Amino acid sequence: MTNDRYLTFALGKGRLANKTLELFEEIGITCEEMKDKNSRKLIFVNEDLKLRFFLAKGPDVPTYVEYGAADIGVVGRDTIVEENRNVYEVLDLGFGKCRMCVCGPASAKELLQHHERIRVASKYPNIAKDYFYNKKHQTVDIIKLNGSVELGPLVELSDVIVDIVETGSTLRENGLEVLEEICPLSARMIVNPVSMQMESGRIRELVAKLRTKLEA
Repeated sequence: MTNDRYLTFALGKGRLANKTLELFEEIGITCEEMKDKNSRKLIFVNEDLKLRFFLAKGPDVPTYVEYGAADIGVVGRDTIVEENRNVYEVLDLGFGKCRMCVCGPASAKELLQHHERIRVASKYPNIAKDYFYNKKHQTVDIIKLNGSVELGPLVELSDVIVDIVETGSTLRENGLEVLEEICPLSARMIVNPVSMQMESGRIRELVAKLRTKLEA
């Protein structure tokens, strides 16, 4: 590897990317091209620092990183756990905090205590399966949904749901509540294992600067 090699970042689109770029600016990493909201470019470059950035849908970020299309990715921990890709999780960036929870009507609490076979709707079937099968040792039928999973219990598609909870207001408005917490979530930085070896110095320096900034 030479110093002419670009370090490539895959950032989860939306708020996550905006917060990441704000954090990067605080440690002196900027990408002026990304500030042009009218740009139709897909890849943005900082020539001086030999850095490239591109935006991707959250679930795709770990895929880009695993296959080496990106050296580094920033995405929510929910996506990292659900996708289960071969990547290194190197830093908790501390923003985008929320929780992965089992939610449903209050009456469903009993179903969770007695290990009955129940139906669980979720955008995160792997997380749901791991939680119920490996932690609770409860047999469940998991239904994958892509849209508003809160509908599941309301239309009797499922007994409970597994979903991200930030404020809980959507749950409350629909007569649902958090029944069990699975794990805390936030934005994380992930690294391709080969990049971690070949570009160890640059990546470790970046992580150290970010960690110092986050701890300040």
